[in-house]
Amino acid sequence: MTFTTRPEIRGTFGVATSTHWIASAVGMSILERGGNAFDAAVATAITLQVVEPHLNGPAGDMPAIFQKAGEDVQVVCAQAPAPAGATLEHYRAQNLTLIPGSGLLATVIPGAFDGWMLMLRDHGTMSLRDVLTPAIDYARDGHPILPRVANTIAGLADYFAEHWPTSAAVWTPNGKAPAANALFKNPDLADTYDRLVTEGEAAGDDRIAQIDAARRAWSEGFVADAIDAYIQTANVMDVSNEKHMGVLTKADMAGWSATYEPSLSYGYHGWTVHKTGPWSQGPVLLQALAILKHFDLAAMDPMGAEFTHTVIEAMKLAYADREAYYGDPLHSEIPMEYLLSDTYNAERAKMISAQASTEQRPGRVPGFEHQADAYIARAAHDFGAADAAPQEPTMAHLTEKRGDTVHLDIIDRWGNMVAATPSGGWLQSNPVVPGLGFPLNSRAQMFWLEDGLPTTLAPGRRPRTTLTPSLATHEDGRRMVFGTPGGDQQDQWQLVWFLRFVHWDMELQACMDAPLFHSMHFQGSFYPREAKPGEMMLEPAFGEDTIADLRARGHIVHVAEPWSVGRLTAALRDPDGIMRAAATPRLMQAYAVGR
Repeated sequence: MTFTTRPEIRGTFGVATSTHWIASAVGMSILERGGNAFDAAVATAITLQVVEPHLNGPAGDMPAIFQKAGEDVQVVCAQAPAPAGATLEHYRAQNLTLIPGSGLLATVIPGAFDGWMLMLRDHGTMSLRDVLTPAIDYARDGHPILPRVANTIAGLADYFAEHWPTSAAVWTPNGKAPAANALFKNPDLADTYDRLVTEGEAAGDDRIAQIDAARRAWSEGFVADAIDAYIQTANVMDVSNEKHMGVLTKADMAGWSATYEPSLSYGYHGWTVHKTGPWSQGPVLLQALAILKHFDLAAMDPMGAEFTHTVIEAMKLAYADREAYYGDPLHSEIPMEYLLSDTYNAERAKMISAQASTEQRPGRVPGFEHQADAYIARAAHDFGAADAAPQEPTMAHLTEKRGDTVHLDIIDRWGNMVAATPSGGWLQSNPVVPGLGFPLNSRAQMFWLEDGLPTTLAPGRRPRTTLTPSLATHEDGRRMVFGTPGGDQQDQWQLVWFLRFVHWDMELQACMDAPLFHSMHFQGSFYPREAKPGEMMLEPAFGEDTIADLRARGHIVHVAEPWSVGRLTAALRDPDGIMRAAATPRLMQAYAVGR
């Protein structure tokens, strides 16, 4: 028997798991009241905006992957694009070589709220008031603020007071940072949610009309008005240590809405793994599987050096291709079919030797070789270190001043399932918009300010996000959803978890409790865009022998603090209707509930 930190939750009615216990409980409460997985996902997500404001917000970004019972897998893309004014010429005129990791120049069109409303309208069953009431209540009446949120605010309190006074008013009421676990309220945010509901209900009794009215209130009404008025005059200090004005307008918000698209999938040992497209980093997990299927992983020790080395080297190859070739397929040709082809990945697998590579090795895709060359040159450039930059980190830094992400997985009794990884709009990313109670996002930092790349800054182009939920179906009828926060590490941790689940038949929770690792070899997605050739991080529970073996293979190994890598959650439905769910014990926040 494998001992775990927590039981694997099992039931037949429904399961909800997320990165905060309050949000998981809210999701389960919606299922208990007769709502489906989509209703529960929206209520969970909006609650996460309240209780984890250092990790996500209403003006952030949101990809979701879902399956209605008996239907095809779909993706909700609520990763909005760059505004019309976000031109290379404008940004270069600011004497920038990188887009700052915070501030108004880092802002793309807010996407998360509209994405959740699209899901609720088309697939949910409950009213706008039903699903937003828990978040409104927690924002108005208060919730016990997480120690990490309190520490984040305390670390930024002086900065807020000097540079971002609208943030100081919300996060340090009466000039004082909240104490850990103290009751914390955000009445402006509660009023914003409540007004969205009220304006929705003014459209009549029809739930769809109400939701569409709330969407208009967001993109064309009072929310857009407040954002537009603020950006027209705000000159905001950012991580570049300079003040900049933003380019987002009300017209940008009115001209965009969230959309659906098919998932991208790959078959692996009886499973079909579904991911978001190359406007996210999601396909790197599929590429890594396509490489690793050429190795007998099941013959390896899942906690040993050979397994860890092989997976790390596959990650390096997949992520090199991410940097060279991924981007918004609506604006650039992305050779995804070639990158997932058997012939290509058989050759990539041959590049993995007994020693760690310290080179950036994107594949040579015919017709796209210039993109591989551009990445190699870019990765060799030292962009320098950031000071306490509000950016999305590897969790192993355990800094309180950088943003991150949340995740949720929900399955209902009818077999509907949702995985989503909302992020952006962190309290560290931008000043709070006056009167709204939330800040804007900083996702534009993922663009490059050089010509000719699929990730070159351009109006209307989506930044290549790191947000990447997963859904997998097995030929025997099992279906599951899973994911994790963690920036560039999201698909690395998910890959390790999934491989252990598939090849060693470990339970969901046991896979989560097992020690994790990730590579830092490739170029990071967040300011200051560093690459750390040959470097990797793992948890000490791997043991001294494994760590020594990896170092002997040439890896530059950083040993993290115990229980500090990965924030995975997952939920699974067996063909007979039994459901399972699990959540990481790391940070002591995530919880799975169900019955």
